[in-house]
Amino acid sequence: MKKGPVREAFGITLLFAVLLLSLAGCREPVIIRAADKTEVKAPELLEEIKEADFVFVGEVHTRKLHHKAQLELIKGLKGSGTDVVIGVEMFLSDNQEVLDRWVAGEIDEKEFKAAFKKNWTVPWGQYEDIFIFARENKVPLVGLNISRKIMYQVLTKGFESLTPEQLAELPPGIECSVDKVYEKFIKEAFGGHEVKGMTFQSFCEAQMVWDNGMAHNAIEYMEKNPGKKMVVLAGGGHSWKRGIPAQVERLSAYKSVVLMPDSESMDIEKVGPEDADYIITGRLF
Repeated sequence: MKKGPVREAFGITLLFAVLLLSLAGCREPVIIRAADKTEVKAPELLEEIKEADFVFVGEVHTRKLHHKAQLELIKGLKGSGTDVVIGVEMFLSDNQEVLDRWVAGEIDEKEFKAAFKKNWTVPWGQYEDIFIFARENKVPLVGLNISRKIMYQVLTKGFESLTPEQLAELPPGIECSVDKVYEKFIKEAFGGHEVKGMTFQSFCEAQMVWDNGMAHNAIEYMEKNPGKKMVVLAGGGHSWKRGIPAQVERLSAYKSVVLMPDSESMDIEKVGPEDADYIITGRLF
């Protein structure tokens, strides 16, 4: 189908804007409502998400703009009196003690950064402001990630390769089904990954196990700590509605809101309410 002049002009304008943003050192996050593609200011956003138990704020891990949006939302919720906690993909759930000690002020930055480096390969500087805010304001941090060993085995050999003993290490109720829409999204978003022995099917299965595991850990925390609102910081492939939020819905009655991060390959016009409630993008200032 041939593009009309207005749509073509929009595409050129958007491409030019993205180019400018990529060259600029200073950007501010902008939140776009997925349903009508209008900008949502902070007070309006806080009002719209007040009934949600989980607020998923996705990221491209190395994009500072997304981390700034995450921090601004956390600050907004904390400032409004919300009993907020932060769920993080960046730490394994069995490293919860170090997160608790960091927030309590029992370990210094050097020790915490060393623990962060063992859990996550993205530079500390991308997340520093968020972790320091959590410490200074006593906002609980919750490790959501699961065993890397099991994840790598599913990634390279598939879900069926797991032994009964390995399955016992995973949260109960994990399903491993990949629908066509999910498959298409993962293919577009993660096509650059190359791991020896990995097939596309095993990659999708690994994503499903990952999403299930993090959903279970998030739900478990919320059930033990009623009345909290959890802001979940995770990659865009986990945070969109067919990722962790779908598993939260499958496993519980909690309500979720999704803020999906933009990317170079994203056509914002095509992102709808079935994918996310909001889109994080950026502007010059």
